[in-house]
Amino acid sequence: MNIVVTPLVIGVTSHRNLRAEEIEPIRQHVRTFFAQMRHELPSMPLLLLSALAAGGDQLVAQEALDAGARLLVPLPLPLDMYLDDFTDAATRLKFETLCAQATVIPLPLPSGQVLADLRAPGTQRDHQYARGGVYIASHCHILLAIWDGKPSPRVGGTAQTVRYHLSGAPPGQSERRANSRHVLGAADEHLLYHIVCSRDTVVGAPAAGLRPLQTLWRTTDGTLPAGADKPDEFQRMFAHMATFNADCTKYAPAMSASSTPEPRETSVPGSVEDLFHAADWLALHFQRRVLLALRSTYTLAALMGIAFTCYAHLPDENYLIYLFLLLFALGALVAVLAQRRDWHRKYLDYRALAEGLRVQSYWRRAGIATNSGHEFAHENFLQKQNVELGWIRNVMRASGLYPATAATLPAGGELPAVIAEWVGEPGRSGQVYYYERKTAERTRLHHITAAIGSTSLWGGIAISVFLALFVFKLSLEAKTTLVTAMAVLSIIAAVREAYAYRKADKELIKQYRFMQRIFVSARHALDRAGDADEQREILLALGDAALTEHAEWTLMQRERQVEQGKL
Repeated sequence: MNIVVTPLVIGVTSHRNLRAEEIEPIRQHVRTFFAQMRHELPSMPLLLLSALAAGGDQLVAQEALDAGARLLVPLPLPLDMYLDDFTDAATRLKFETLCAQATVIPLPLPSGQVLADLRAPGTQRDHQYARGGVYIASHCHILLAIWDGKPSPRVGGTAQTVRYHLSGAPPGQSERRANSRHVLGAADEHLLYHIVCSRDTVVGAPAAGLRPLQTLWRTTDGTLPAGADKPDEFQRMFAHMATFNADCTKYAPAMSASSTPEPRETSVPGSVEDLFHAADWLALHFQRRVLLALRSTYTLAALMGIAFTCYAHLPDENYLIYLFLLLFALGALVAVLAQRRDWHRKYLDYRALAEGLRVQSYWRRAGIATNSGHEFAHENFLQKQNVELGWIRNVMRASGLYPATAATLPAGGELPAVIAEWVGEPGRSGQVYYYERKTAERTRLHHITAAIGSTSLWGGIAISVFLALFVFKLSLEAKTTLVTAMAVLSIIAAVREAYAYRKADKELIKQYRFMQRIFVSARHALDRAGDADEQREILLALGDAALTEHAEWTLMQRERQVEQGKL
């Protein structure tokens, strides 16, 4: 398995007609920006998304390559048609030179569109350019805009790309359904680096209140000078992405030694499938760490209670108070270790990432992504939740850079294989079987907890009845021993109940049963479906339901960390 490293994806949108005297200062600002990103996030390689239009797009692309960044070129039109827009020979040569150093990504046409509609300049061609801007803005972590700050009605222009990135407002009429989701989502995780420019026209000065060559950080909520630190939520998001990269690198040998499936021939190396396997392995790894920490702290808590009870009731056992303090110190050490190494957050976040990537991978393989252009599972997942989880969507944006096309998928996608692997059959395979097993496992654990509680309750009652019957016949030592046994039983039951609560056993049983019903219903619907398109619609709805349910699970579990003070 390849080492998975998520890049920092920087998109670019720019005017073409920059004033000549501002070009070199703008170049210096771009150079400084890339140097700053490399300094602040050294573990995240740079990747630039650019359509390589004349003007600022080509300028930024050259500086990105000089800074060691990879260059991805999403082309809204076939190459021969796109080249028709380069009327200047020098600009065309520059485009071809940059393309030779880049990975070119042909963007799919909208459903029902044919190439003949796009050959002549006009509304449809402008909308296809707008799709390119939407693609760049949707998949980048930071959008670098060389922009005069003025709004514009031009479909597909820099102003509308910036507006879409910050507010979700669709360019013209394109992508309305997808962007309505974007408007309601976590738009506050979109970051813009604005280099103010003038344009080579009679009224080419920047918008009022802006100065040429000024640099700013812009978010949905406000503006900061570029010299200031990025807002705290963005600092946390990028820090979590860097931590994920570090964990992928650290545990790469162990991942390779595991039974992780080999990358599929239809996958792009380092994209959705590779990231899913890495996130899934890391989630399981940190889940084991969290469970070990929980079991250790709750076992120590039970022993603490028993030690103190024995100290309080048994004479001449004064050393037990020192054992109590030692157990407390060990429990505190485990809790502090778990918190400082961030095991709980990593487990939940990596599990959330893996589930999102699972859906994204199956949608892609089923050919669903080809029907929605730039839209991937990151547009659906955790959109209304804590902005700190925005780093998960950022990783998914990077993994979804390569749209599924007829060239990367077998005819009709891999629909039968996806249904068999993802949905599966009861008692045999897929998520149906997974949720069957998990429901049974959690139910057994819940029965154990209930049995321990019941044993403790009736054991205590039996001891109480025995004491009541023989209170005048028992020696003080015997009564003390029986009372101590009652206390020990109560402590064991209480700690076991608290451990089950912290693991959310009851809630998980309900969730597993709910998910089992969803996948079983999906299986029946898929079997009844009349054609492949209907099956894809079912899988799309199934993915949405799975993402929503897992988002709720993530938020439920987020407050149940390993904390000694809450035992």
